[in-house]
Amino acid sequence: MPEFLFYQLTDSPLEALLPALLEKAIGQGWRVAVQGPDAARLDFLDAHLWNYKKESFLPHAQAGGAHDAAQPVLLGPVGAAANKAEMLVLIDGGAPDLTGLEAHERVCIVFDGNDADMLNGARAQWRTVSAAGFAAVYWAREGGRWQQKATSAAKT
Repeated sequence: MPEFLFYQLTDSPLEALLPALLEKAIGQGWRVAVQGPDAARLDFLDAHLWNYKKESFLPHAQAGGAHDAAQPVLLGPVGAAANKAEMLVLIDGGAPDLTGLEAHERVCIVFDGNDADMLNGARAQWRTVSAAGFAAVYWAREGGRWQQKATSAAKT
């Protein structure tokens, strides 16, 4: 049963958080799926991940290629990930299908806390995830630091 981590961005954009999340996951030997509803946003993140830091390399690809199953990080639309990801990162309002999440160790829901619709959507997802019995932790970025705001224990 995966753990859910909610990340509320208020003072930095997704492109500042995403590389750090991906580097940590790859460091643990996990495959990652980054999923969202906007193809243009995924294109932007794809380009950003190639160039975010000169001295590092973050292997990734966009879904739809011949080698999707071999990708350590696969960016694509919300749905099943061809790379059998242990970590799922949902962005820009992407919502998880709570069935079939057994393969994931962690599900991260990253949203813009300055956008009222995104904030309300994340709160609704929190209630859904908690009611379904998943463990969840809610983090908000304030003053340049991550602050834990809420937790929900797994129900067995």
